[in-house]
Amino acid sequence: MPQEVYDAMRSNVTKGAAAEEQWKAAMATYKQKYPKEAEEFEGLISQKLPAGWEKALPTYTPEDKPLATRQYSQIMLNALAPVLPGLIGGSADLAPSNLTLMKMFGDFQKGSYQERNVRFGVREHGMGAICNGIGLHNSGLIPYCATFYIFTDYMRSAMRMSALSEVGVIYVMTHDSIGLGEDGPTHQPIEHLASFRAMPNMLMMRPCGGNETAGAYKVAVSDRKRPTTIALSRQGMPNLPGCSIEGVEKGAYIVQDCEGQPDVIIIGTGSELPMAIEAADKLKGDAKVRVVSMPCWELFAAQPAEYKEKVLPPAVTRRVAVEAGSSFGWERWIGTQGKFIGIDDFGASAPANILYEKYGITVDNVVKAAKSLM
Repeated sequence: MPQEVYDAMRSNVTKGAAAEEQWKAAMATYKQKYPKEAEEFEGLISQKLPAGWEKALPTYTPEDKPLATRQYSQIMLNALAPVLPGLIGGSADLAPSNLTLMKMFGDFQKGSYQERNVRFGVREHGMGAICNGIGLHNSGLIPYCATFYIFTDYMRSAMRMSALSEVGVIYVMTHDSIGLGEDGPTHQPIEHLASFRAMPNMLMMRPCGGNETAGAYKVAVSDRKRPTTIALSRQGMPNLPGCSIEGVEKGAYIVQDCEGQPDVIIIGTGSELPMAIEAADKLKGDAKVRVVSMPCWELFAAQPAEYKEKVLPPAVTRRVAVEAGSSFGWERWIGTQGKFIGIDDFGASAPANILYEKYGITVDNVVKAAKSLM
């Protein structure tokens, strides 16, 4: 290597030290003039979340009005916005449907850099790539973006880069199943849950009700090295007894149990968890039934063996899973002899209740499947 190259490179050490001193002086002046803003800035670039931020997440009781989980998602974003100054994001021109606007802020654009709603436009891949850039900048910003779950097909490479690059982007994906109804099979994701569960370093969440949606956001915000995809419903869901933020953090947990060892375990996710509960109630007198909510396979798989065996005892091989998606991969949790109630075909165009009946995703079929194992 010629000596002049060494000399040129080494001269940057002196230049860099001078630039650092200038920065420190400018920061000291700024801090004196704008102490509040400086504190917020230093908090962001420290990469540490504000203490107690998770306390802003609301919780729910069974008496609270059922809402679609996309509506609970909007509540979570607006609850977190004041306590997480780095939260920034938006939708691919679907904000009124994805419900992703932070109501106390305007649109981030030229001349309005203090605002935090981003209008990405109809460009899902670009949206995901922009969020990756925001995350990789390491400025403490927490990027989220949203579209219909089916449109992850357009941004899959950007989402894969999030996982590969260890960027904690929050992907808010609404209209998560055939519950979309009248928009038909082109807009109804069937295989998408399975495909993102297969993606390394991606947390795939499908919450039920308000408490599980809050739990999904707690995990997504906390994990700055893994992206999280949250699949959210169009149809309303009750706030079931037993559902909790803490349960979501475990990936799967018992929401309704029986005395002693169960005869059969019914596993549900998202909008089908209420079906699992209702089926268990109908089976009372015929069998001892445990109901497990499994909003995130990846988190459950990472739990200690003792916890996993407590939730899904190996001795209980009679298992039924119900989810409005592909059966692919479910044998991991229900075994090769277990029963799955879901959909392995493309959907159709009709109201959600008609589609669920047409494809056999019903309480009666869950009960029937459980009885067939006994």
